Amino acid sequence: MWRKTAACLAILAITGGEARATTTTASMAVQMTITASCTINSASTLNFGSSGVIAANVDQTSTVQVQCTNTTPYNVGLDAGTGSGATVAARKMTNGAATITYSLYSDSGRTTVWGNTIGTNAVSATGSGAAQNFTVYGRVPAQSTPAPAVYTDTVTVTVTY
Repeated sequence: MWRKTAACLAILAITGGEARATTTTASMAVQMTITASCTINSASTLNFGSSGVIAANVDQTSTVQVQCTNTTPYNVGLDAGTGSGATVAARKMTNGAATITYSLYSDSGRTTVWGNTIGTNAVSATGSGAAQNFTVYGRVPAQSTPAPAVYTDTVTVTVTY
């Protein structure tokens, strides 16, 4: 018996006693579906600053930042705001019943009113997958100056895709 055990140990010592491992492989699919989508990352405040008599145009800008999936067509619209009697061509900042008329434009020459109607006065673009900035060009035209106070309005930005 001892000889058999010694012989087995000798054979194991010569062969190294290695355990043989086997492997197998398979493929695993990985997938993600991107759907068309847009988000408004930010809309900065348009602040016309402080003024006395409004005897000349007061111009300022702000920025709307939109991010849409790559190749997604979309439109950015600005409504007339919350001022009573406002239109997209003549928005109204208010303080009580007093108002200051202003307009928002999509071009630096301030000739194209920025509204909320697709195909007419909303701004169209195509998504790149990255954030895209749109400059809003504001103008308070010369007008009768109301009483000293802070005048405000809220304009809703809408992205349609």
